[in-house]
Amino acid sequence: MSSDLLQSLASSLWSIFLIVLFFGGSIFVHELGHFLAARRRGVRVERFSIGFGPKIFAWRGQDGVEYRVSWLPLGGYVLLPQLADMGAIEGGSETDLTKLPPVGYITKMLVFAAGAVFNILFAFLLACIVWFVGQPTSSELKTTKIGLVLPTIALPDGSTIPSPAFEAGFQVGDIIRAIDGNRVTNWPDLQQTLFAGGGRSADGRPKAVFTVERDGQTLELTVYPRLAGDERMRRIGIAPAEEFTVYEVKPGSPAAQAGLKMDDKIVALDGLPVFYSSTFADYLRKSIDRPVTLIVLRAGRQVTLTVSPRPKAKDVAELGLTFRSGYELVYPSPFAQIQDNVVMTFRVLAGLINPQSDLSVSKLSGPVGIMRVFAATAQSDIRLVLWFTILVNVNLAIFNLLPIPVLDGGHMLFATIGRLRGQALPANFIMAAQSVFMVLLFSLILYVSFFDVRRWARDARAEQAESPLPAAAVPAAP
Repeated sequence: MSSDLLQSLASSLWSIFLIVLFFGGSIFVHELGHFLAARRRGVRVERFSIGFGPKIFAWRGQDGVEYRVSWLPLGGYVLLPQLADMGAIEGGSETDLTKLPPVGYITKMLVFAAGAVFNILFAFLLACIVWFVGQPTSSELKTTKIGLVLPTIALPDGSTIPSPAFEAGFQVGDIIRAIDGNRVTNWPDLQQTLFAGGGRSADGRPKAVFTVERDGQTLELTVYPRLAGDERMRRIGIAPAEEFTVYEVKPGSPAAQAGLKMDDKIVALDGLPVFYSSTFADYLRKSIDRPVTLIVLRAGRQVTLTVSPRPKAKDVAELGLTFRSGYELVYPSPFAQIQDNVVMTFRVLAGLINPQSDLSVSKLSGPVGIMRVFAATAQSDIRLVLWFTILVNVNLAIFNLLPIPVLDGGHMLFATIGRLRGQALPANFIMAAQSVFMVLLFSLILYVSFFDVRRWARDARAEQAESPLPAAAVPAAP
């Protein structure tokens, strides 16, 4: 067996282990919240299951509870016959309810909410670990400074049009502070806020108002995004600013002769600010027959250097330079991590229900997409696995509290309506609503998973086209 095959096998097993540990662990933590709250409040617990459907294996504890692992890894449940009749989903109950006392409203609300509370507590615990060990990121991802304004963008039909950012007057070096009044602090935040936006012009076109800082002044630029890319998301044709910090200078090269040193940060070419790699490379390529003046930051001081004409140095490598990747660690507080995920989750939910938004359910990720990201982050950096698990737990908590039948929020809604009307809702009505929404929920999971698989296949084809060797899709940072 070759070393490459062994390495691939070990990598796959490691990914599976982390998926089971963190994704399965997130489901377990949610159900553990229900379980512990029910036991604490004296509610009968009949079964604790990870997964739905027929059991893979099970055992009965000394406490009389059946613990099982089931075949469909789409969640889990705690069978609480006193609180909700979920026999169609969780299996029949053997408990004689006539011999048990009724459960009060406060107890119901505490037990139903406990799953989400435990997810948030688990997320906070992981956020404390990330705060201590650091969260991998890059200079491009933690900024909102524009490094490139594309003159044109391609639409899904293959046609090319002027980019909305170019038409709106965006400039390289602009710092984006907010979109439609929503503050943005990094590039992923910026993208997700733009994608979930619901602004429309009078003629129905997508519209967004960017708050931009330029040369110390605050401007508001109105832009009309276009639906572009494979996912047909709102895009305006900008890219984040990059940092050009010298990692290595080849001895005797034009860069060494100009006086460049390791850790120098290049900020301008011939007085023009440079924030993007393609811009940097194009400028060098077009000026090989004349000197170029570099402005660099060295130990906090600005230094001016001159690179002589270099007919044989047409790119950065031939110039004798190697730049750092931009990888670094940040240490956000646990509260900031939870807050950022909560804000973005609600922003995406608002985009989904807003009829003016272009965000649709097909853009979301289901179990397939979640496991794919877990696998990719596992092969990159375990700290990214922690980051993604925090996001998953915040999403689980908020999603389960939505007032939708079969979810915890739906149970809380039914209990509250019964409390307000003075008697519980008819059991037949609740069972019918639970059954209908369970079918809708599983249909939604299948629908989203179809697009997850299609994205996976499309990305795999793109990777094969770029390289004859198979490579894992590893995100540079969250």
